[in-house]
Formats: sequence, structure tokens, C-alpha cells
Amino acid sequence: MSFPYLRSLSAQKTVTYGLNASRRPAEGVRSPHRQFTTNMMQHPARLRSRYASSLAPFRRVNARGLSYASIPKFVARAFRVPIAGATIGAGGFTYANYKFEEFRKTSQGWISSVRDTATDLFDTASDGIKAVSERVQSVDLPTLEAPQFIKHLFSPKEGTDNEDNQTHEERGSSGKGRPGGEDAMIAALVAATMSSPLDSAEDVKDIPMDPRQNGLMHLTKKLIEIRSMLLSIDQSDALKLPSIVVIGSQSSGKSSVLETIVGHEFLPKGNNMVTRRPIELTLIHTPVGANAQAVEYGEFPSLGLGKITDFSQIQKTLTDLNLAVPASEAVSDEPIDLRIYSPNVPDLTLIDLPGYVQISSVDQPETLKEKVSALCEKYIREPNIVLAVCAADVDLANSPALRATRKVDPLGLRTLGVITKMDLVPPEQGAAILSGNRYPLHLGYVGVVCKPSGKKGHLKARGVVARRGDEYFRDNREHFYSSSSLMVGTDTLRKRLMEVLESSMASSLHGITNAVQLELEEAQYQFKVQYNDRRISSESYVAETIDNLKGRFRGFMTQFRKPAVRAKLKSMLDERVMDVLEQLYWSDKRVGEFTALGEDRRLKPDDVEPYWKYKLEAASSLLTKSGVGRDATLLVADGLRTLIDSIAVGEPFNFHPRASERLVEFAHMILRDRIPLTSDQVENCIKPYKYEVEVDEREWENGRKEAIKLFERELGMCEEKLKDIRKKVGGSRRLSSLMSYVRDLEEREREKKNRRIAQAAAGEEMVNTPPEESYKYPPAQLVDARHATLYTDRLAILKFRLAALRSKKCKAGPESDLLCPEAFLNVVADKLAYTSSMFINIELLDQFLYQFPREIDSRLLYDLDRNEIVEFARENPAIRRHLDLQDRKDKLEEVMKRLNSLSVLRADVQPTPRRPRGLFNGIF
Repeated sequence: MSFPYLRSLSAQKTVTYGLNASRRPAEGVRSPHRQFTTNMMQHPARLRSRYASSLAPFRRVNARGLSYASIPKFVARAFRVPIAGATIGAGGFTYANYKFEEFRKTSQGWISSVRDTATDLFDTASDGIKAVSERVQSVDLPTLEAPQFIKHLFSPKEGTDNEDNQTHEERGSSGKGRPGGEDAMIAALVAATMSSPLDSAEDVKDIPMDPRQNGLMHLTKKLIEIRSMLLSIDQSDALKLPSIVVIGSQSSGKSSVLETIVGHEFLPKGNNMVTRRPIELTLIHTPVGANAQAVEYGEFPSLGLGKITDFSQIQKTLTDLNLAVPASEAVSDEPIDLRIYSPNVPDLTLIDLPGYVQISSVDQPETLKEKVSALCEKYIREPNIVLAVCAADVDLANSPALRATRKVDPLGLRTLGVITKMDLVPPEQGAAILSGNRYPLHLGYVGVVCKPSGKKGHLKARGVVARRGDEYFRDNREHFYSSSSLMVGTDTLRKRLMEVLESSMASSLHGITNAVQLELEEAQYQFKVQYNDRRISSESYVAETIDNLKGRFRGFMTQFRKPAVRAKLKSMLDERVMDVLEQLYWSDKRVGEFTALGEDRRLKPDDVEPYWKYKLEAASSLLTKSGVGRDATLLVADGLRTLIDSIAVGEPFNFHPRASERLVEFAHMILRDRIPLTSDQVENCIKPYKYEVEVDEREWENGRKEAIKLFERELGMCEEKLKDIRKKVGGSRRLSSLMSYVRDLEEREREKKNRRIAQAAAGEEMVNTPPEESYKYPPAQLVDARHATLYTDRLAILKFRLAALRSKKCKAGPESDLLCPEAFLNVVADKLAYTSSMFINIELLDQFLYQFPREIDSRLLYDLDRNEIVEFARENPAIRRHLDLQDRKDKLEEVMKRLNSLSVLRADVQPTPRRPRGLFNGIF
């Protein structure tokens, strides 16, 4: 029975694994060994039968090749178990870490509570020991000898002073005091128990300064210097290091806090609103002098008042600057820069703003509240630190300072609260305010007591106030010193301000460095592109301007050489010759006879009527005695004035109005001094020509030719005028009719005049007949016709005289001077021009050319101080832009240099290592 069962089981297994699925089709197929047998595969029949029987089931299995699509599934199946194991391990590790962290927090809470309890017990014991130590002097303690090991423990070391040892021995042997060891032990115990976090100012000064604090002050000073340089470069927020902005209401005690930090009363005081402008207060710590005397002074850099050691004078100056703001405006955003140097102040930058007001008074503008709020909001923006001053007796919920800071600093990361008037509230209430539980600030609160003193500006009085505040906090140490998180006292405020300012500046250094680097690269690029790295200075520009001025002056003075001056004087005298001829000859009624004399060939010069000889002498005298010296000197001086005026209004003096005005002023002053002297000298030199003029053949011929040229030029001018009038009135025919009509009118007027003369001679009554009015021609054309008549008559005379000058009688020589006065007067004019130009050149031009450059040096160059030189250079817009860009580049390079040097002063800030959290955090 077992065999059939085994067979059936074998059959079931075969079916189960699918090995009989293709039994019947495979029966008719030959064995592969038999089908593909070759000579290389010769095996014994026994092996073939064994292999055939063992591999027969596997030959019927349907096997497929491995594809690439199955690789991901294979990998997922292969790593399924390791991933699951890693996940379970990570979950277990996280849970263990969580439980350990929970246990650490619980244990830390226990430790904190135990530490607080121990601190309270220690404070209570300290108070008890203090009370006992105060009464120990009045109690007679029994004389006890300390154990020997205590004496050895507290005995002086070897090498101490013998006198001290002898003193201790005497005290010990007298039996009236305690041994030295016991004294030392009690003193150490009392000193340890009586020490407090804050001591008086005098005690703090006696303690040597911490090297870290000293380095901190040095670093802060460097950062403040960098901030001042950045403010001088640009007022934008990109290049700005943080400052401490002090805000608060008018009665919160802002001024008292600042004056306590400085140690003097220097801020303006008054009933009305006195602080009307922001006060940028820079405190600079200075070392004590060699004589160990503190030197304290203030400076107003923008005012140039120098060092002010009297702080009452600083207060008066601040009051005047604030009250200069009109009452109608009440507030101005123009800051007042004040710097205080003292060994008693820390290095800080503070900005005192006007106090918040709730209601404007009658004499103040209605928008005062909004103006103050806008001004404060402008200054409390990032990156500045806000020092919110609040009074302890006023609820912080009503503090306008905290309300304003919440708008720009909601989390209180940049706000430090200062609670003043702490002595006006109970100590427990003050401690609750300083804890900041209701209105938390990241930088915390500092409580101070700043009672005003009666002595203004006295450092000792301020020190008394600071000690008074510290005594108040020490008297209530159970409330203010019970927790290490509470900050009280003026010294604590100073240290806290220094730490906050340094930390804020240090945190801004990276961004400032990047911004300065970008600005420096831009400035260097612009300086290279615009000016090719060419550097200038105010002094070099002034010197170059003065040199250019002298060069232009020397170039223009070539117009005043002797030939040029002689030509100008000759032109002036030619005009005067024409006037004399017209006055004495051409307007004479006998001018026709004079013309006829010139045309008479048989007439000799000696036969000329004496009338014409008198005419010639009168003409010569009129020409020489008409003030030629004065007129010639004034002509040249006017030319010099015109030259100086043209230089003064040209570049670059068009950008320097004050220098141009001074240039013209001293140039005219030189001319005013030289004109009278030169005029008198010229008049004296031409005086001989007023009585007798000798003319030779060469001078006469030159004078005749010059007279011909003069008459031809005058003839051309008259013809040009007639041409213009002819064109203006409408042609020659129109002008002829107008001239005829004008002659008729003149003839009628002449007849009327003669008739009136005859009536007056006969004694008859004169009848005034109204002038005849003509409506035939416009009045303007009648005026042009009269001018044309004059030009026509002058042309006729000029033509007659020009013909006379070309005649043989005039060519005969100086003997014909009576018949040719034009040539004679031209010779006289030439002699006058030559003599006048020679002495004008000596007395006026040479002296002016000598004095003017020296006056330029003394009044424009040497008379300027450093500030005036800079102001002069910056008046030129092109030079101002050049200097601004150059100065900006230099300052940025200096700032970048100082920022890089801070890496030496300030060690690289290492990231604070994270506190180990969890059981296995130290392993990973």
C-alpha cells in the first residue's frame, strides 16, 4: 500500500511543479545528446543514460532570458530588508534621544531651582554676616588662640616685610587683638559676602580694566571713526553703521540719562520745547594726560569754534542752535554735530531727538506731534539701536517710545529700555518692570536713578548722583540683585550700551564691507573713465588758475604795444581833426572863396589873406589844446578796463564771482592811481606843440597821404549812409523829391526868420505865425531827407577838399599849409599820437604790467587760507565733481583699509558650538 501512495505523491509533486505539462509532446523527440552528438562529445553510454535520467525533468522547463526592465525590481527586493532594518534603528534612536532630552530639561529645571534657593540663602547669610560685622567692634570677644594649622595657613609668606611681621607679632603678643590669621580669615569672609555686582564709580576706577573690555573700547572707537567717515561719504542707508537713538517723552528723563553718562550738564533746558533739532552726540574716550589730570572738552566740527572746555558754554551754544529754528516750524531735521572728548566717557554714538508731545500748546503748530513722530521714525529705522527712555511711575503701556519702536522693531531686537525714576515706585514694582515680562525686549531693560543736581556741569556732583542711584539699588538688593538677569545702575547702562553698540556694529561689518567694496570698485571705475586716474587738489587748481590768468593777461597785453596804442590814438585824433575842419572851415560862409584859392594856380602862399592864416593857427591850437593828454590816457585806460572785464567774466572766473569782483576791483584801483599821473605827464610832453609845430618835407608828404586816406574813408562812409537812406525811403527819385521839399521848407523858415529880424530892427510889432505843417510826406521820411541833405553837402565838400589835396599846390610842401590845412592838421595829429603813446607806455602800461601780476599773487593767492582755497576750488562745478569723486574714492579706500585692519583688533568670531542635545549627539 505504500508504493501506490508514493507513486501518487510523486505524481502530485510532478504536477505541482509543472514538469508533466509537456510530457506527451516530448515523447516523440529525440534526446538532445543523441540528436547533436559529435566527435568531440563521445561519452560512455553509462554516463549518457545517467545524465539523461537526471536532467530530463529540467529539459521541459520554459526558461526566459534576463531583461533590463527587471533590474529595479531585483534591486528593490534585494535591499528591502536592510532598509527596513535601518528605518527601525533610526526610529529607536530618535525615541531614545527624545527621552534623554526630556530628562535633561527636567534635571536642568531642578538644578536651576536648587541654585536659586542656594543664592537666596547665601544672600540672607551675607546680610546676617554684615549685621554681625557692624556690631563686632562693640563686643569684647574672648582671647582665643587659633589652631596652629590655621596660623600656618594664613601666616605671611617668606619674603614679606619684616616690619609687617613684627607688627603682627606685637598685636598677637599684646593679647588685645585677634591673631593675624583670624583677621585675614574674617576679612576674606566679609569681603566675599559684602561684594556686590555694582560698586561705586570710585571703586570701579580703582579696579584695573579688563583686557577684553579695553579691547572692546578700542574696537568701538575704531568703528565709531569708520561710522563718521561713512557719514561724510554718503548719507544713504547702504553705507551706515548703527548708532544709538535716544527717544522718549518730554518728561521721561532723556536729558538726565545722557548727562549722567557724560558726567556734565550740557543739554539745553527750558520751560517750552527747547530741543528742536537732532543732536548727534559722539563720545570719545581719551587717555588721561601725563599730569594725571582729566582733560574734558567739546567740539562743534561744523561751526569751527575749536575746543570748548566750559560745558555751560556748550549748553548755551546748543540752546542758541535749537532756538534758531522758528517757532512756526518748532522742529527741524538738520542735525547738530557735537563731539565730547573725556577720559570719563565710553566710546559711543548717541542721537538725542526731540521728546514726544501729546498736545501742542497755543504758540506751537498743530502738526507738532506729527512732525516729532516723523522725525523719530526717520532715525529709529535699521540699523540704529533704539534707547527707549521711560519713567518708572508711568505705565509702559502709555509710553510713546515703546509704541513707536513696536512699529519698526516688533520683536524688540534693536530696542534697549531705560527705566528712569526708579526711586519713585516700590522696589518690587521696579523689579517687575525690569524683568520685562509684560513688554519683553530682546536687549532688556536697565533701571537708573538720575536725580538732577544743583551744581550744573560739575563732575563730582554727577558722581554723587550716580552713587546715590547705586546706593538705592544696594539698599534694595533683595529685589534687584536677587536675579542675575536684572540690570541696574549707570555703570551697567554704560557697559550695556558699549556691548550693544559693538555687537550691532560687528554684526553689520560684513554687509558694510561688501557695500564699501562695491562702492569702491564703482568709484575707481568712474575715476579711471572720467579722469584717467588724474589726481588734483584745491591748491593745484588755484595755482593753475592764477597761472592761466597771468598767461591770458600777458597775451592780451600784446594789444597795447606802442604801434597798437599809436594807431588807436591816431584814430581818435583823426576824428578830432575832422571835427575841427568842419567847425572852422566847412561851416564857414567863405568856404567857397577858400576853394577858389586852391584852384587859382597863379596864387602864391604869401599872397593868401591873413584870415585863412588865423584860421590855420586856430585849428592847430584847437587840436593841441583840447585835452589830448587826458583823452589819450583815458582811452588806453578804458582799453585796459575792458580787457580785465573780459578776463573776469570768462572761464574759469565766471564760476568765481567773488574772485572776479576782487580782480576787477584792484585792477581799477591801479588804473585810478596811475591815470592822473600819466595824464599830467602826457600834457607836459605835448605842450610845445601848442605854440609851434615844425614840419619837414617827409612829414608833410606822409600827412598829405594820410589825409587823402582819411577823406576817402569819410567819403565812403557818407556814400554808404546815403545809400541806406535811399533804400529806406524808396529810391533815388523819392529821395530827390524829399530833399527838394526839405530845402523849400528850410528856405521858408529862413525867410520868416529874416522877416522877423527886419521887423525887430524897424520896431514893428512882431507877429508870430504858426509853423506850416506838411501832410505831404511822413515826418520820419522828412527827417531822413534832412540827413540826406547833410550827407550830400558833406560829400560835395569832401570831394572838393580831396581834389585840393591831390593838387600840385598841396604837393609843393609845407609852404602850402594855408591852402591845405587837412595835411597840416594830420601831421600835427601824428606828432601828438607818437609823443602821447611813448609816455603812456612808460607811465601807465609798464607800471600796470608790473603791478597787476603782483597784486594777483598778494590778493588772490597769498591772501587765501586753507578753507578759502577749498571753497574757491569747489565753486567750479567740474572741479567740484572731480574733487568729490577723488575724495569719495580716497575715503572708501581708507574705510576699506580700516575695515581690513579690524581683523587684527578683533579676532575672527567663531560660531558658538551647539550644545549637545540627546544621548548620541556627541557620537555623530
